[in-house]
Amino acid sequence: MGQEQVRGQGQAQGQAQGRGRDAGERLAERIRPDGGVVLLTVECQQGVVGPDSALPELAAVARASGALWNVARLVAAAHEVDVQVIHAVAERRPDGRGANSNARLFRAAARLPVQQHSGSKAVRIAEPIQVADEDLVVRRLHGLSPLAGTDVDPLLRNLGCRTLIVTGVSANVAVPNAVFDAVNLGYTVVVPADAIAGVPADYTPAMIRHTLALVATITTTDEVLGCWKLPRRPRPAGSAVSRS
Repeated sequence: MGQEQVRGQGQAQGQAQGRGRDAGERLAERIRPDGGVVLLTVECQQGVVGPDSALPELAAVARASGALWNVARLVAAAHEVDVQVIHAVAERRPDGRGANSNARLFRAAARLPVQQHSGSKAVRIAEPIQVADEDLVVRRLHGLSPLAGTDVDPLLRNLGCRTLIVTGVSANVAVPNAVFDAVNLGYTVVVPADAIAGVPADYTPAMIRHTLALVATITTTDEVLGCWKLPRRPRPAGSAVSRS
């Protein structure tokens, strides 16, 4: 290899490292705890990602991939640095009043053996996510999106939110809906790629690469924790948590 090639490779590596540092600095600025950032968890409820899920394949992927654990890490970190957490929960009345029936997804959900009935165990936040007293839990009875037609947007505006970190499930429907709606409403969106999940498992990275990366900043849980100056924690074998 000639000197010019070596020099060229060195310059390219230096430029790449510089871009990496710049990207890290931009992320750190966007998600500063005192800079108008809010963490949103999407449908991380027992009836969706818990052991008795209505969607066992999705629940299995969310747990096996580490996505649910990473959501829990981000929530715990947000509590430590005083970042507001909002939990978006999808539910329906036992009589189905007001629920959508205008898509195959809604009609199929109405026939599932586990129902996301208001007030039931299924709509409580799933382990290992801890819910703090200061967290906001927003429950919707209709639609696909955690934002459209819910209290989430007014709450974000009242909180002075500029950047929304989106986590949870699923990468098939609710997560992209949340990202698109947030961007359309003027928020900057950050998505930790290892804190969302969908089915099949290989669909999530494709959705991130080809769609979400076009409209949101894609990062990782560790990068967010690094910006918040928190060390990585080992995953416990089991722990008791409070849920809502």
